[in-house]
Amino acid sequence: MARVRPGVVGVLVGVIVLATAGVSAAQPLFSPTQDPVAGERLFSAKGCASCHAVNGVGGTVGPDLARAARPRTFFDLAAALWNHTPKMAERMRQSGIARPRLDARETGDLVAYLYTLNYFDRTGNAATGRRVFSSKHCADCHSIGSKGDKLGPDLGTMGAYASPIAIAAAMWNHGPRMTAAMAARGVARPTFQGSELLDLIAYMKSASPRPKLTALYVLPGSATNGRLLFADKRCVVCHSLVQRGDEEAPDLVEGQRQRSLTEFATAMWNKAPGMLRAMEARGITQPTLRPDEMADIVAYLYSVRYFRSSGRPHEGVLVAVNKGCLDCHGLYGERGKAASDLDRARNVETPAGALAALWNHSFVDDPRPERERRPWPTLGADEMTNLMAYLRSIARGR
Repeated sequence: MARVRPGVVGVLVGVIVLATAGVSAAQPLFSPTQDPVAGERLFSAKGCASCHAVNGVGGTVGPDLARAARPRTFFDLAAALWNHTPKMAERMRQSGIARPRLDARETGDLVAYLYTLNYFDRTGNAATGRRVFSSKHCADCHSIGSKGDKLGPDLGTMGAYASPIAIAAAMWNHGPRMTAAMAARGVARPTFQGSELLDLIAYMKSASPRPKLTALYVLPGSATNGRLLFADKRCVVCHSLVQRGDEEAPDLVEGQRQRSLTEFATAMWNKAPGMLRAMEARGITQPTLRPDEMADIVAYLYSVRYFRSSGRPHEGVLVAVNKGCLDCHGLYGERGKAASDLDRARNVETPAGALAALWNHSFVDDPRPERERRPWPTLGADEMTNLMAYLRSIARGR
């Protein structure tokens, strides 16, 4: 269990990518070289904040990256960066901003930061949370400070530790008892919508008797452990692993948007009765989850989207041909090319390294005459995935 102070951005999570024949394996989700906290610092140091804001703080030339449509995968984000590079480069020239270079580690840190911008939610509204506490009949069983009944624990005492992960674990473990207690009192089991749970947590924190500067207990999860727990806790019995392209992933994440921690906790509570009925029908005892175990499972489900595919090198060759990469770049000493051989590229063995190389390359002036130049090629996420896999396969074959 790790302590972080309020306002610290970032979460350390990892992913398992299953490699199959003919598929280039991806790196883990966040390794020591992919640190979102370091990425936050780089966002300013590299001048990104001169054009882009995050939650209203920063430049206004480009979109606010915390409010833009969320990238589903590493490769969606990589394709977006590539496609917008000409416009970004022109704006930098106009504004006199030096074009930053990135190495593999810096690229990994920045992407980790951008991907996890909304992993931790904004602060909820305590006044609204107080109304939720009343309207959802929480006060029928729980008190917060001196308000409410005493059948359940005083939720005010949990305020300093009320991270969404801890709340999700407690609601899951005690859900059946709470449901039974509500039924005995004739209280309909409530569900939460939108930011209601977020606001309720804010109210719990505001009513906490602990000092306001007490460290919050936030549990960064391990997707590696989460994948094992997903099987050990028998989640996989109902939420099977299905083949998606060249990977296996839980069927419950397909088609769903990227969830924040509080949204995950909300979904767990709202869907708990149905899940418990399904487990009972299959003779499965409801598993209990410690907060750290819940964090690991959330990290696993969250990270499934990060590397949605590890890429197919042979399809990446077609991208390199069709997008004009081989108009300038040669292979294995090919003569008559304006740029260096692709097989001599360095530090492209990981997705972050390949993205750094593409980013730095995008600011190199085309040496060919104007009449021989192609329009800037745009790439979809799948094309970016396969092109990176091809570049990495060449590097490993040296």
